Amino acid sequence: MIKQIIATLFLLFLVGVVIYSVVDERDSETKGNTEEHYEANEGAGMTAPNAPSGLKVGEKAPDFTLETLEGKTVSLSDLQGKKVFINFWATWCPPCREEMPEMEKFYKEYGDEVEVLAINGTASEENVGVVEEYVQKGEYSFPVLLDKDLEITNTYQAISIPTTYFIGTDGVVQQPRKVGPMTYDFMIKMKEKLK
Repeated sequence: MIKQIIATLFLLFLVGVVIYSVVDERDSETKGNTEEHYEANEGAGMTAPNAPSGLKVGEKAPDFTLETLEGKTVSLSDLQGKKVFINFWATWCPPCREEMPEMEKFYKEYGDEVEVLAINGTASEENVGVVEEYVQKGEYSFPVLLDKDLEITNTYQAISIPTTYFIGTDGVVQQPRKVGPMTYDFMIKMKEKLK
């Protein structure tokens, strides 16, 4: 009887080792694939699988009205006749944090030619105070708009962040959206392509 119990326990132990080995191997493969995917798409932003392709070139940019951190309201329609970059971001997003200093440099240099609207996905933040603190610490001067219920983020299908749309003076998307962090030089190129 004791031999049967020991044999059963030993058999259960072996089955447990086999299951653990199989699960561990699958985890390692998944982790490796994830790391390879990230390295292949490094700098591409925080991308959701099967994310929608967003607004297309030639589409009229949907109008919106949002509040800034200072409580002022900004409507896209009020900027008709100006070139506009609409950037979707969050404080917790590393690629977003990477591009913010580049956007500030661009805005200081070309803010009179191109309006930069940084739309924060506020519903994904801990609270508005986190956004205020981040903007103050970075000394960012471009308008930061608060998308408190992610309505505009969803309208623009900005599932992956950062995502930037390039709107011409006619209020139409004139260049393909950029998913991932922008550089100063890239922003200059986009500014020059907009009409």
